[in-house]
This record gives sequence, C-alpha cells and structure tokens, in this order.
Amino acid sequence: MTDIKDFFIASKTVHNAPDYDSNVLSTLIHTVEAFTRVTYQSIYLIDYYKQEFLYVSDNPLFLCGHTAKEVKELGYSFYLEHVPDEEQKMLVELNGSGFKFFDTFDNVDKYQCSMSYHFHLKNGTKSKLINHRLTPILLTDEGKIWIGMCVVSLSSYKTVGNVEFHKNGLNKFWKYSFEGHCWKECEEVSLKEEELEVLRLSAAGLTMTEISDRMCRSLDSIKFYKHHAFEKLDVANITAAVSRAAFKKMF
Repeated sequence: MTDIKDFFIASKTVHNAPDYDSNVLSTLIHTVEAFTRVTYQSIYLIDYYKQEFLYVSDNPLFLCGHTAKEVKELGYSFYLEHVPDEEQKMLVELNGSGFKFFDTFDNVDKYQCSMSYHFHLKNGTKSKLINHRLTPILLTDEGKIWIGMCVVSLSSYKTVGNVEFHKNGLNKFWKYSFEGHCWKECEEVSLKEEELEVLRLSAAGLTMTEISDRMCRSLDSIKFYKHHAFEKLDVANITAAVSRAAFKKMF
C-alpha cells in the first residue's frame, strides 16, 4: 500500500534546512494567488523539505469536494484518498525517476525544467483525468527542489501517464517509459506557420470558412493544415491542440 513518505524519496537527500524567510514565502504565495485570479487552472505550491502543501488555490474543479484549506491540511493524503491505487504506484515511480533525472541538470538549468504527467482524480463514483505540470520555484543550497509549483488542468489525453520532461530552449524533450523504467529522448514537434495560424484563429472562435477567408486559402487547404497539426500533436480536437501547442510554447 502506498505511503505518503513514498512520494518524498528524492527529498530525503536534503541534509540542510532551507532558509524559511517569512517575507520571501509570503511574497511568493501572494504572487501565486494573483496568478490564480486570472487563470482557470489550479495551482499548488509544494514544500518538499517539510513534505507538505504550502499553498492550494481555491478551484473546486480539482478539489474533489474539499475546500482549498482542507486539501492544504491533507497534503499528500489527498492523493492517497482520491487517486486510484494503481495510479498511485505510477506517481511514486515517477516521483523517484523524475527527481533523479532533474538532478542530472546543473542548478541554473533546473529552473528551466518542467515535468508533465496525467492521472485520474476520483470523487465517489466520478473521476476526471487531469494534468499536472511541475516546475521548481526555489532550490536548496544543495540544488534539490525546495518549493515546487504544480499547475493542474484537465487533461487533453484519454489515458494516464504520457509523461514528458521539458527544458526551455531545447528542440528536444524526454518521455518516460514505464515499461523500460527510463527516460527516452524525443525530437520536439514542429508546426508550420500555416498550421499554427489555423490553431490561433480556431482558438479565437473563427469557423473553418472564416479562417479560409482570413488566410486567403481554400477551405480544403485549411482542413489540410488542421489535420496535419492534429496529427503532429497527437490530438483529436481543437481544444487539445491549442493546449498542447501552448504547453510546448509554439505560440
């Protein structure tokens, strides 16, 4: 059975307590609170040294019937209660492998890294597939993640897993294989400008006919660009395509 401590294997190598400057942490929390007011996504701040949640945004979509205060107090017990057992094991493996891979980068590059993964949250008989995107906010003197920010949104995939590790500025990323228990380097997806423009205009609410007129291209050409964008991004609808392209910083 999964235990809360299983989620923090990597953090046990932190030997020196970080400097808990109340002004720094207060400013950090206020900044994140401001961000949550202008986004539909949910934000968690995780303290990996104290092994608790530092902040949880008040977004009922991802709280499984709890208040933000209750989830903050529950900490990682929230996942033990609301993530299916088999997926808890996936998260524990990912936690260990992800932190080990993170440590292969130098301290400057670590701030440019993020990890994305997908799993279910269940609330009674209902469940939803969500996406977690985790990135460091503060590191310890030893270069370990002290405070991490987790951005939570509805998943654009249909299955769990789909783990990706990204570093800003690279034309490659890494996918995690649960079969091989290893990270595999992949070439970053590249969209043509016409494909990106179709996604931008679709996200703005234009129909295919309106996009055809705006881009001075035939309707068949617009459908061709859209099809190839979906194929490259491995998605089935425009919402998922825009979300995936935005995550990969194509816009």
